[in-house]
Amino acid sequence: MPVGLRARISNTLPASMSSRLSHRLILPTSPSSVAGSARKVPRSLKLSIKVNADEMTNDTEVMVGTTVQEKNITFPTDVKLCRKIIARCHILAKEENIVLCRSYTRELKNLNLKVRFMNHPRHKKEGMKAKRRMQTIAKALVNDLGRKMKREQRKRHLDDLLWYSRVVTQTHTDKNKVYNLHEPEVQCIAKGKEAKPYVFGNKSSIAKSKSGIIVGAMAFKGNPFDGHTLPEQLEQIKRLSGMNIENALVDMGYRGRKWIGDTRVEIPGKGKATDSYYKKTKAIKKFRRRAGIEPVIGHLKQDHRMQRNYLKGNVGDSINTMMAAAGFNLKHWLNKVILVFNLIYRILIVETLILFSKNRNRLALLPVGDNCEKRGFWQD
Repeated sequence: MPVGLRARISNTLPASMSSRLSHRLILPTSPSSVAGSARKVPRSLKLSIKVNADEMTNDTEVMVGTTVQEKNITFPTDVKLCRKIIARCHILAKEENIVLCRSYTRELKNLNLKVRFMNHPRHKKEGMKAKRRMQTIAKALVNDLGRKMKREQRKRHLDDLLWYSRVVTQTHTDKNKVYNLHEPEVQCIAKGKEAKPYVFGNKSSIAKSKSGIIVGAMAFKGNPFDGHTLPEQLEQIKRLSGMNIENALVDMGYRGRKWIGDTRVEIPGKGKATDSYYKKTKAIKKFRRRAGIEPVIGHLKQDHRMQRNYLKGNVGDSINTMMAAAGFNLKHWLNKVILVFNLIYRILIVETLILFSKNRNRLALLPVGDNCEKRGFWQD
């Protein structure tokens, strides 16, 4: 816990509690329990596959596709990153009781106004100049903090200072850039769509069996080539479902390998000129089945909270991907259960109506007593 935050909390608590806070940090949950929950996530996916195992008895074919799982971060710009670094440097200096050479508060107010309207053609040049000045101020504050910190303070905040230095010195053409301070693992992935050409998150792989069950879901660090993700995905499928995979149907992004172990990788293509009509028709149907992974990915994003990932780090990416796949499989199983209960309910309703109609006819034929009304309830 930072020193300044500890002091502010201690001032608002009684003396007995503040003395205990000075030597013990109380976390909302233990790190071991969080790690244990992360290890249980693959079991949830395995269980969701197991409850649908009756539909996968003869499946030897899987359809594999990749998608981008968007992280819950703001759209990154150089100005936003500089503002955050400047604000954090001011907070850090206040917590460590460090007097900076300058705070730049008055100058930053004018720079923010110039940057705010820099998209206008008349203000473009002035806005770019203000942006460069903000980068210079951020570098100066980071250097000032690192220079004035003592050895113990620098050791405690070394990781933060290194991240700040990396962000303020990166350029447009650099690789492995940092797009967010609290989620530095986020990657910029090009989708090529007009509405959203770039997405900031991670790449996830989804595998579906021929019967419509998701048998594999993985999140990868960074932005790897699709073909390099397939061996790990096939290994996960065998580990979770025990399937004997003979064919893996993929799209053109997996070009490069025809076989992975005993599994044949099939990619849509023109085929040979000497192929028969039957062989061409069979290939067309097969690759139409491959396209069935796309609506599954759409349902995962819209119905099972994969549209935007709110969990932190690479572990959070994996948890969100696998839990979305587990929810999809459980919903598939629940639909079958609901169908069976609806069928039983309809049968019971029909049987009840038949029994009631028989009793109604039988009661209508009974003689009516002298003291009873001429029309009984069974005749209404």
